[in-house]
Amino acid sequence: MKNFDWTQFTLRIVVSAKMETLYNAWTKASEIKKWFLSGADYYDAGKNKVSEETRIQKGYTYEWSWYLYDIVEKGKITEANGTDFLQFTFAGECLVDVRLTEKGEHVLVELTQKDIPTDDDSKKDIRLGCHQGWSFYLVNLKSVYEGGLDLRNKLPEFRPPMVNN
Repeated sequence: MKNFDWTQFTLRIVVSAKMETLYNAWTKASEIKKWFLSGADYYDAGKNKVSEETRIQKGYTYEWSWYLYDIVEKGKITEANGTDFLQFTFAGECLVDVRLTEKGEHVLVELTQKDIPTDDDSKKDIRLGCHQGWSFYLVNLKSVYEGGLDLRNKLPEFRPPMVNN
């Protein structure tokens, strides 16, 4: 474990979908709730809540929630170029980069979470926990946009921890 990088990780998945469709999947509340969240509220720089169909922009803030969890994640959008790149704060002051790259009929989705603190709780909860969470949700992104099947557990009788939430 000496050479293990606790400060960042990168995950990649190829999705058979159009670039614009996948960019919207990350940047519209109506779309991100299809594969990742149970609730997504975005606020512009003036702190006004924006429509679920509005693409987020740099300077917006968010409040996110998940099925079967009582937490609300708050953060800010630090970059959003309108086509293929998005960056936001997550799990405190960590940064998440989402880069989309066209590869023929597919789009490579590359997610990097970085600036992870190296205290023991952050190693466990952020580095290992977020890696596990993002791994599932990226597979769910692929499932939803390629076949329409949402793999998330939404049943309260099957509380976390589960592989699919």
